[in-house]
Amino acid sequence: MFNFIEHRKIWYIISLLLILPGLFSMVTRGFNLGIDFTGGNLVEVRVEQGVKIEQVRDVVEGLGFAASNNIQKSGTTDYIIRTRELTEDESATLISTLERKVGEVNLLRNDRVGPVIGRELTVNAILSLLIAAVLMLVYITFRFEFKQGVVTIVALLHDLLVVLGVFSIFQIEVDSAFVAAILTIIGYSINDKIVIFDRVRENSRMRKKGESVEDLVNISLWQTLVRSLNTGMSVLFVLLTLYFFGGTTLKTFILALLIGVVIGAYSSMLNASPLWVDLKLREKKAAAK
Repeated sequence: MFNFIEHRKIWYIISLLLILPGLFSMVTRGFNLGIDFTGGNLVEVRVEQGVKIEQVRDVVEGLGFAASNNIQKSGTTDYIIRTRELTEDESATLISTLERKVGEVNLLRNDRVGPVIGRELTVNAILSLLIAAVLMLVYITFRFEFKQGVVTIVALLHDLLVVLGVFSIFQIEVDSAFVAAILTIIGYSINDKIVIFDRVRENSRMRKKGESVEDLVNISLWQTLVRSLNTGMSVLFVLLTLYFFGGTTLKTFILALLIGVVIGAYSSMLNASPLWVDLKLREKKAAAK
């Protein structure tokens, strides 16, 4: 039987290799913030059949209204255009220019998001994450023990840093859907970790005399492995289907979930549990002195 815990230093090194490039990118390049954070307009139009995305992009960029990742196709004739914040006159100019360049245009929506809303969204997102972390720590401490609560929060931070790092490295646009994806990842990942710790607790009650904490946790990991793989693969199949066939507006949300589900399963087995073992061994050494 492969011993996951015995090789825990390898898992720690892999985690560092996943996190450090993202941290460097976040510090040096930051994020490609969408209009939810920076402010701007979200314009959705319906054009004639056969109009190509390049034609719409040329019009928007030619007017100087473009934002990053500014054009997305939705369906066969609908386009979502992200711009800097526009005045009413500039919005009218955009529509009239599109009509002149690509043909008949029907305006479906034109939503303006100011920078004040963007700042509020940022603060609320950070506050939500902090509150969630505190509540999870309290819950896990109450149900299991404080050390398992600590390593769970550390593993969740690992998951978030990997997802954030990927979005920073590849400059994928970060918007309100991404914030929702982050909160969803936390919920999914915490469930996976609790299942493993629940099995560790059950096995602790039937622990054989002389059985080490490393063996106890390794057995628990093997007992929950099939469940974790089946759950993870089921979720991945659904997410992949949504990513390829769910439309462009869902891609950022689904991509974040895909990364989060994979890295959450990894950290549940190969970060949270080994970290708890190290804390228990340190506690045992301290008590022996």
